[in-house]
Amino acid sequence: MQRRTKVTFALALVVILAVAGGLYAYSVSAPAAPCAGVVTPTGPSLNDSVSAAPIRGVDPAPGAEGAANNSSLVINVVAAENFWGSLVAQLGGTHTHVLSIITDPNTDPHEYESNDSDAIAVKEAQYVILNNVGYDDWGTELVAADGDTNQTVLNIGDSLGVSVSGGIVTGNPHLWYNPSYVMQAVGWMYHNLTSIAPSLTAYFSQQYDNLTASLTSLYSEITTIRDQFAGTVVASTESIFVYLANATGLDLVSPPAFMEAVAEGNDPPDSSVVTFQCQLESGHVRVLVFNAQTVTPITTSMKVIAQSNNVTVMSVTETIVPPTDTFQQWMGGELSALYVALDAPVLGD
Repeated sequence: MQRRTKVTFALALVVILAVAGGLYAYSVSAPAAPCAGVVTPTGPSLNDSVSAAPIRGVDPAPGAEGAANNSSLVINVVAAENFWGSLVAQLGGTHTHVLSIITDPNTDPHEYESNDSDAIAVKEAQYVILNNVGYDDWGTELVAADGDTNQTVLNIGDSLGVSVSGGIVTGNPHLWYNPSYVMQAVGWMYHNLTSIAPSLTAYFSQQYDNLTASLTSLYSEITTIRDQFAGTVVASTESIFVYLANATGLDLVSPPAFMEAVAEGNDPPDSSVVTFQCQLESGHVRVLVFNAQTVTPITTSMKVIAQSNNVTVMSVTETIVPPTDTFQQWMGGELSALYVALDAPVLGD
Protein backbone atom coordinates (compact mmCIF):
# COMPACT_ATOMS: atom_id res chain seq x y z
CA MET A 1 0.00 0.00 0.00
CA GLN A 2 1.36 3.41 -0.96
CA ARG A 3 1.67 5.59 2.12
CA ARG A 4 0.91 9.29 2.17
CA THR A 5 4.36 10.80 2.54
CA LYS A 6 5.28 14.22 3.80
CA VAL A 7 8.58 13.76 2.12
CA THR A 8 11.23 14.70 4.61
CA PHE A 9 14.08 12.40 3.72
CA ALA A 10 17.34 14.23 3.10
CA LEU A 11 19.00 13.88 -0.25
CA ALA A 12 22.74 14.21 -0.27
CA LEU A 13 22.74 17.75 -1.56
CA VAL A 14 20.77 19.23 1.31
CA VAL A 15 24.09 20.62 2.41
CA ILE A 16 23.37 23.68 0.31
CA LEU A 17 22.00 26.49 2.42
CA ALA A 18 22.42 24.41 5.58
CA VAL A 19 23.03 27.56 7.57
CA ALA A 20 20.39 29.71 5.93
CA GLY A 21 20.48 32.29 8.66
CA GLY A 22 23.89 33.38 7.39
CA LEU A 23 22.70 34.27 3.92
CA TYR A 24 22.15 37.94 4.62
CA ALA A 25 23.24 40.40 7.27
CA TYR A 26 20.60 43.08 6.82
CA SER A 27 20.56 46.26 8.86
CA VAL A 28 16.95 47.20 9.46
CA SER A 29 17.11 50.02 11.98
CA ALA A 30 16.06 53.44 10.76
CA PRO A 31 18.94 55.91 10.43
CA ALA A 32 19.10 58.90 12.73
CA ALA A 33 18.72 61.21 9.75
CA PRO A 34 16.07 60.03 7.26
CA CYS A 35 18.44 59.28 4.40
CA ALA A 36 21.80 59.02 6.12
CA GLY A 37 23.72 55.93 5.17
CA VAL A 38 20.73 53.88 4.08
CA VAL A 39 22.58 52.11 1.26
CA THR A 40 25.25 50.02 2.93
CA PRO A 41 26.80 46.94 1.32
CA THR A 42 25.43 43.86 3.03
CA GLY A 43 28.67 41.92 2.60
CA PRO A 44 29.31 38.73 0.67
CA SER A 45 26.48 36.22 0.40
CA LEU A 46 26.61 32.46 0.30
CA ASN A 47 26.02 31.70 -3.36
CA ASP A 48 24.26 28.50 -4.35
CA SER A 49 25.96 25.99 -6.60
CA VAL A 50 23.57 24.84 -9.30
CA SER A 51 25.87 23.21 -11.82
CA ALA A 52 25.44 19.66 -10.55
CA ALA A 53 22.23 17.67 -10.86
CA PRO A 54 20.77 16.46 -7.56
CA ILE A 55 20.82 12.89 -6.39
CA ARG A 56 17.56 11.27 -7.37
CA GLY A 57 16.95 9.39 -4.21
CA VAL A 58 16.84 5.63 -3.87
CA ASP A 59 15.18 3.89 -6.79
CA PRO A 60 12.58 1.38 -5.63
CA ALA A 61 13.60 -2.24 -5.82
CA PRO A 62 11.91 -4.40 -8.48
CA GLY A 63 9.58 -5.89 -5.89
CA ALA A 64 8.71 -2.61 -4.17
CA GLU A 65 5.13 -1.62 -3.54
CA GLY A 66 3.49 0.48 -6.23
CA ALA A 67 1.48 0.32 -9.39
CA ALA A 68 1.31 -2.84 -11.43
CA ASN A 69 3.52 -3.24 -14.47
CA ASN A 70 1.48 -1.30 -16.97
CA SER A 71 3.05 0.68 -19.81
CA SER A 72 -0.19 2.62 -20.29
CA LEU A 73 -0.34 3.74 -16.66
CA VAL A 74 -1.07 7.44 -16.10
CA ILE A 75 -0.58 8.90 -12.61
CA ASN A 76 -3.07 11.59 -11.64
CA VAL A 77 -1.11 14.53 -10.20
CA VAL A 78 -2.31 17.79 -8.64
CA ALA A 79 0.15 20.63 -8.06
CA ALA A 80 -0.99 23.61 -6.03
CA GLU A 81 0.94 26.02 -8.29
CA ASN A 82 1.90 25.87 -11.95
CA PHE A 83 5.66 26.28 -11.42
CA TRP A 84 5.77 22.90 -9.62
CA GLY A 85 3.15 21.55 -12.02
CA SER A 86 5.30 22.35 -15.03
CA LEU A 87 8.29 20.54 -13.57
CA VAL A 88 6.43 17.39 -12.56
CA ALA A 89 4.67 17.30 -15.95
CA GLN A 90 8.03 17.34 -17.72
CA LEU A 91 9.33 14.65 -15.40
CA GLY A 92 6.26 12.43 -15.67
CA GLY A 93 5.77 12.90 -19.39
CA THR A 94 3.09 10.69 -20.96
CA HIS A 95 2.66 8.76 -17.72
CA THR A 96 1.27 11.66 -15.71
CA HIS A 97 -1.82 13.81 -15.97
CA VAL A 98 -1.00 17.05 -14.16
CA LEU A 99 -3.49 19.65 -12.96
CA SER A 100 -2.06 22.89 -11.60
CA ILE A 101 -4.57 24.78 -9.48
CA ILE A 102 -3.09 28.30 -9.40
CA THR A 103 -2.41 29.38 -12.97
CA ASP A 104 -4.14 32.76 -13.36
CA PRO A 105 -1.50 35.51 -13.68
CA ASN A 106 -4.02 37.97 -12.24
CA THR A 107 -4.25 35.99 -9.00
CA ASP A 108 -2.11 36.76 -5.98
CA PRO A 109 -1.26 33.23 -4.79
CA HIS A 110 -0.86 34.49 -1.22
CA GLU A 111 -4.55 35.39 -1.21
CA TYR A 112 -5.94 32.32 -3.03
CA GLU A 113 -9.00 30.56 -1.60
CA SER A 114 -9.82 27.03 -2.67
CA ASN A 115 -13.16 25.91 -4.06
CA ASP A 116 -15.15 22.70 -4.54
CA SER A 117 -13.38 21.89 -7.81
CA ASP A 118 -10.02 22.06 -6.05
CA ALA A 119 -11.28 19.73 -3.33
CA ILE A 120 -12.47 17.18 -5.89
CA ALA A 121 -9.17 17.38 -7.80
CA VAL A 122 -7.14 16.76 -4.64
CA LYS A 123 -9.40 13.89 -3.60
CA GLU A 124 -8.97 12.15 -6.96
CA ALA A 125 -5.19 12.65 -7.17
CA GLN A 126 -2.69 9.89 -6.52
CA TYR A 127 0.07 12.44 -6.03
CA VAL A 128 -0.25 15.97 -4.61
CA ILE A 129 2.52 18.60 -4.62
CA LEU A 130 2.32 21.55 -2.23
CA ASN A 131 4.76 24.43 -1.83
CA ASN A 132 4.01 24.71 1.90
CA VAL A 133 5.66 27.36 4.17
CA GLY A 134 2.29 29.06 4.60
CA TYR A 135 2.01 29.73 0.87
CA ASP A 136 -0.77 27.26 0.13
CA ASP A 137 -2.32 26.33 3.47
CA TRP A 138 -5.60 25.80 1.62
CA GLY A 139 -3.95 22.81 -0.09
CA THR A 140 -2.80 21.31 3.20
CA GLU A 141 -6.36 21.65 4.49
CA LEU A 142 -7.79 19.89 1.41
CA VAL A 143 -5.34 17.02 1.79
CA ALA A 144 -6.24 16.64 5.46
CA ALA A 145 -9.96 16.74 4.70
CA ASP A 146 -9.54 14.12 1.98
CA GLY A 147 -8.15 11.56 4.43
CA ASP A 148 -6.81 9.22 1.72
CA THR A 149 -3.89 7.39 3.32
CA ASN A 150 -2.90 5.84 -0.03
CA GLN A 151 -2.13 9.25 -1.51
CA THR A 152 1.46 10.49 -1.88
CA VAL A 153 1.97 14.11 -0.82
CA LEU A 154 5.12 16.16 -1.35
CA ASN A 155 5.31 19.16 0.98
CA ILE A 156 8.32 20.88 -0.52
CA GLY A 157 8.89 23.42 2.25
CA ASP A 158 8.81 20.71 4.92
CA SER A 159 11.25 18.63 2.91
CA LEU A 160 13.67 21.54 2.68
CA GLY A 161 13.33 22.43 6.34
CA VAL A 162 11.99 25.89 5.50
CA SER A 163 9.78 27.21 8.31
CA VAL A 164 7.12 29.91 8.33
CA SER A 165 8.78 31.28 11.45
CA GLY A 166 12.19 31.57 9.80
CA GLY A 167 12.03 35.15 8.60
CA ILE A 168 12.89 36.51 5.19
CA VAL A 169 15.52 33.87 4.38
CA THR A 170 14.81 30.61 6.18
CA GLY A 171 11.08 31.31 6.17
CA ASN A 172 10.82 32.64 2.62
CA PRO A 173 8.04 30.70 0.81
CA HIS A 174 9.19 31.57 -2.73
CA LEU A 175 11.14 28.32 -2.97
CA TRP A 176 10.97 28.03 -6.77
CA TYR A 177 13.18 31.13 -7.07
CA ASN A 178 15.99 29.21 -5.37
CA PRO A 179 17.84 27.13 -8.02
CA SER A 180 19.17 24.62 -5.50
CA TYR A 181 15.71 24.09 -4.02
CA VAL A 182 14.27 23.51 -7.49
CA MET A 183 16.86 20.86 -8.27
CA GLN A 184 16.20 19.13 -4.95
CA ALA A 185 12.44 19.24 -5.50
CA VAL A 186 12.82 17.57 -8.89
CA GLY A 187 14.83 14.82 -7.20
CA TRP A 188 12.01 14.24 -4.73
CA MET A 189 9.43 14.21 -7.51
CA TYR A 190 11.45 11.54 -9.28
CA HIS A 191 11.62 9.45 -6.12
CA ASN A 192 7.86 9.75 -5.55
CA LEU A 193 6.90 8.86 -9.12
CA THR A 194 9.12 5.79 -9.17
CA SER A 195 7.72 4.75 -5.78
CA ILE A 196 4.17 5.05 -7.11
CA ALA A 197 5.02 3.19 -10.34
CA PRO A 198 8.23 1.15 -10.00
CA SER A 199 7.68 -0.45 -13.40
CA LEU A 200 8.18 2.98 -15.01
CA THR A 201 11.51 3.68 -13.34
CA ALA A 202 13.51 3.49 -16.59
CA TYR A 203 11.14 5.94 -18.27
CA PHE A 204 11.19 8.40 -15.36
CA SER A 205 14.97 8.11 -15.17
CA GLN A 206 15.34 9.28 -18.77
CA GLN A 207 12.84 12.10 -18.18
CA TYR A 208 14.76 13.11 -15.06
CA ASP A 209 18.05 13.28 -16.96
CA ASN A 210 16.45 15.44 -19.66
CA LEU A 211 14.84 17.78 -17.15
CA THR A 212 17.91 18.29 -14.98
CA ALA A 213 20.04 18.92 -18.07
CA SER A 214 17.55 21.58 -19.16
CA LEU A 215 17.55 23.20 -15.71
CA THR A 216 21.34 23.18 -15.54
CA SER A 217 21.40 25.02 -18.88
CA LEU A 218 18.80 27.49 -17.58
CA TYR A 219 20.77 28.25 -14.45
CA SER A 220 23.98 28.89 -16.35
CA GLU A 221 22.54 32.39 -16.82
CA ILE A 222 22.85 32.86 -13.07
CA THR A 223 26.58 32.20 -13.29
CA THR A 224 26.83 34.77 -16.10
CA ILE A 225 25.01 37.38 -14.03
CA ARG A 226 27.08 36.67 -10.94
CA ASP A 227 30.36 36.84 -12.87
CA GLN A 228 29.51 40.23 -14.39
CA PHE A 229 27.39 41.98 -11.77
CA ALA A 230 28.14 40.52 -8.32
CA GLY A 231 27.96 43.26 -5.70
CA THR A 232 25.66 45.50 -7.76
CA VAL A 233 23.16 47.29 -5.50
CA VAL A 234 19.55 46.32 -6.21
CA ALA A 235 16.21 46.59 -4.44
CA SER A 236 12.96 44.63 -4.44
CA THR A 237 9.40 45.39 -3.40
CA GLU A 238 8.93 41.88 -2.05
CA SER A 239 10.85 38.92 -0.63
CA ILE A 240 10.33 36.97 -3.85
CA PHE A 241 13.74 38.17 -5.09
CA VAL A 242 15.82 37.25 -2.01
CA TYR A 243 16.82 33.80 -3.28
CA LEU A 244 17.86 35.01 -6.74
CA ALA A 245 19.74 37.97 -5.32
CA ASN A 246 21.72 35.54 -3.22
CA ALA A 247 22.38 33.14 -6.10
CA THR A 248 23.56 35.95 -8.39
CA GLY A 249 25.64 37.71 -5.74
CA LEU A 250 23.69 40.96 -6.03
CA ASP A 251 23.60 43.35 -3.06
CA LEU A 252 19.91 43.46 -2.12
CA VAL A 253 19.48 46.45 0.19
CA SER A 254 15.70 46.77 0.55
CA PRO A 255 14.56 46.76 4.19
CA PRO A 256 13.62 43.16 5.07
CA ALA A 257 10.70 44.44 7.12
CA PHE A 258 9.28 46.12 4.01
CA MET A 259 9.69 43.08 1.74
CA GLU A 260 8.32 40.64 4.28
CA ALA A 261 5.30 42.78 5.13
CA VAL A 262 4.35 43.12 1.47
CA ALA A 263 4.72 39.37 0.94
CA GLU A 264 2.38 38.73 3.86
CA GLY A 265 -0.17 41.29 2.70
CA ASN A 266 0.55 43.72 5.54
CA ASP A 267 1.48 47.40 5.66
CA PRO A 268 5.24 47.85 5.99
CA PRO A 269 6.52 49.69 9.09
CA ASP A 270 6.83 53.43 8.52
CA SER A 271 10.56 53.37 9.21
CA SER A 272 11.10 50.77 6.47
CA VAL A 273 9.12 52.87 4.00
CA VAL A 274 11.29 55.92 4.73
CA THR A 275 14.49 53.88 4.42
CA PHE A 276 13.36 52.29 1.15
CA GLN A 277 12.45 55.64 -0.37
CA CYS A 278 15.80 57.09 0.61
CA GLN A 279 17.59 54.14 -0.95
CA LEU A 280 15.78 54.63 -4.25
CA GLU A 281 16.59 58.35 -4.21
CA SER A 282 20.26 57.84 -3.31
CA GLY A 283 21.59 57.19 -6.82
CA HIS A 284 23.19 53.90 -5.69
CA VAL A 285 20.42 51.44 -6.55
CA ARG A 286 20.73 50.14 -10.10
CA VAL A 287 17.61 47.97 -10.43
CA LEU A 288 14.27 47.70 -8.63
CA VAL A 289 12.62 44.28 -8.91
CA PHE A 290 8.85 44.75 -8.83
CA ASN A 291 6.47 41.86 -8.07
CA ALA A 292 3.69 42.33 -10.60
CA GLN A 293 1.39 39.88 -8.79
CA THR A 294 1.56 41.60 -5.41
CA VAL A 295 0.74 45.18 -6.31
CA THR A 296 -0.27 47.58 -3.53
CA PRO A 297 -0.40 51.38 -3.32
CA ILE A 298 2.89 51.41 -1.41
CA THR A 299 4.73 49.16 -3.91
CA THR A 300 3.36 51.22 -6.78
CA SER A 301 4.61 54.36 -5.02
CA MET A 302 8.09 52.83 -4.71
CA LYS A 303 8.04 51.96 -8.40
CA VAL A 304 7.21 55.57 -9.29
CA ILE A 305 9.97 56.86 -7.01
CA ALA A 306 12.46 54.48 -8.64
CA GLN A 307 11.49 55.58 -12.14
CA SER A 308 11.75 59.22 -11.10
CA ASN A 309 15.30 58.61 -9.89
CA ASN A 310 16.59 56.73 -12.95
CA VAL A 311 16.43 53.30 -11.30
CA THR A 312 15.70 50.60 -13.87
CA VAL A 313 12.51 48.71 -12.95
CA MET A 314 11.98 45.09 -13.96
CA SER A 315 8.89 43.03 -13.17
CA VAL A 316 8.73 39.45 -11.96
CA THR A 317 5.72 37.22 -11.31
CA GLU A 318 5.00 34.55 -8.72
CA THR A 319 3.49 32.05 -11.14
CA ILE A 320 4.35 31.14 -14.74
CA VAL A 321 3.31 33.90 -17.14
CA PRO A 322 2.01 33.15 -19.67
CA PRO A 323 0.60 29.95 -18.13
CA THR A 324 1.28 28.06 -21.38
CA ASP A 325 5.06 28.46 -20.96
CA THR A 326 7.25 25.87 -19.31
CA PHE A 327 9.08 26.65 -16.08
CA GLN A 328 12.31 27.05 -18.08
CA GLN A 329 10.78 29.46 -20.61
CA TRP A 330 9.32 31.62 -17.87
CA MET A 331 12.30 31.67 -15.53
CA GLY A 332 14.68 32.02 -18.46
CA GLY A 333 12.79 35.15 -19.53
CA GLU A 334 13.08 36.61 -16.04
CA LEU A 335 16.81 35.90 -15.85
CA SER A 336 17.30 37.48 -19.27
CA ALA A 337 15.32 40.55 -18.19
CA LEU A 338 17.46 40.81 -15.07
CA TYR A 339 20.65 40.68 -17.12
CA VAL A 340 19.36 43.39 -19.47
CA ALA A 341 18.32 45.61 -16.53
CA LEU A 342 21.72 45.25 -14.86
CA ASP A 343 23.51 45.82 -18.15
CA ALA A 344 21.70 49.08 -18.93
CA PRO A 345 24.44 51.61 -19.80
CA VAL A 346 22.55 54.38 -18.02
CA LEU A 347 20.48 53.98 -14.87
CA GLY A 348 16.79 53.96 -15.71
CA ASP A 349 17.22 52.66 -19.27
